[in-house]
Amino acid sequence: LKKEELDIHELIRNVAEKTEIFVREKQGEITLELHAAQSIISTDKVHLMNVLYNLFDNAIKYTPDNPQICVNTKSNEREIIISIQDNGIGISKKDQEKIFEKLYRVPTGNIHNVKGFGLGLNYVKTIVEKQDGTIKVVSEIGQGSTFIVHLPITNK
Repeated sequence: LKKEELDIHELIRNVAEKTEIFVREKQGEITLELHAAQSIISTDKVHLMNVLYNLFDNAIKYTPDNPQICVNTKSNEREIIISIQDNGIGISKKDQEKIFEKLYRVPTGNIHNVKGFGLGLNYVKTIVEKQDGTIKVVSEIGQGSTFIVHLPITNK
């Protein structure tokens, strides 16, 4: 990773702006609630932007109509917490245990309208962990998903 001091809020705004067209095509909306008092972190810009793009893209892909995507940040003295919440199809408890595994895709039966290789969330988790962070998902079928990323404000 090529780390530099960056404002995570700036990266989130940039990704939201670039993905907004796809959300609007589905009559949806992105809401940013960027409340972290400390938003400067040492990170690899390219990889962290890819993490954000992947999480936004999944929120769009897995919300059939009217995606409502809310991105929230908060911070404490040690870390920044980023949550990306959607109103999509949700993920079963059984599948939540596997979604970060390489090549794992949630089975969709005969529905083939969502393309992918099962690499995105594995990449997301790898990059977050390489920055001494964590990621988890909170989701229920039919109730959407929230991905919560914890990243250290400064790496030791």
